[in-house]
Formats: sequence, C-alpha cells, structure tokens
Amino acid sequence: MKNRDYNFYVYILTNYTKKVFYIGVTNSLIARINIHKEKINKNSFTSKYNCVYLVYYEHFTYYYTAFLREKQLKKWRREKKANLINKFNPDWKDLYGLITG
Repeated sequence: MKNRDYNFYVYILTNYTKKVFYIGVTNSLIARINIHKEKINKNSFTSKYNCVYLVYYEHFTYYYTAFLREKQLKKWRREKKANLINKFNPDWKDLYGLITG
C-alpha cells in the first residue's frame, strides 16, 4: 500500500464576546467551519453558544496525532488556550476568510 499524506486539523472557535471556546478536529477545515457557521445542527454546542469565529488551527498529517492534540488542548485551562491563540492570532480575527482565500 502506498504511503499517503493526509490533512487533518485541530481548530478553536469562539463566539463574539470571546468567552466560549470550542475545540474540534477535522479532515476538511473549510467544510467543517461552514457547518459551524451555517448552524446546521441547531442543538450543537457551537450553535447554542454561537461559536462561529475560527481563531486558531493546526495542521497534521495523521489523524491520531491531531486527535491527541485535540484532547491535550481540551484539558488546558482557559488562560493557556488564550495564550496559544494570542501567539497565533494576536487580534483574534476570524481566520475563515484566510483559509478560504
């Protein structure tokens, strides 16, 4: 079997007030953020708390590595997550436009 590279992403969404974080993992970042922004699942956490602003993401080649990183970030305290976002995206801008071109 041929070794292939894959694209997996761990991402952080927040709401307008930047008080709520949602951390997820996906193999299609643009499609997944679209789902959050369109609030397709009305009962989801992101719909309930209006977490539609992509403020952070990381790229991984392998799902298991991304999965472990997601679990790691979810265990972090809010302050540590905020510091990570500040280093990556100091203005906390919605990065959706950046990833969609």
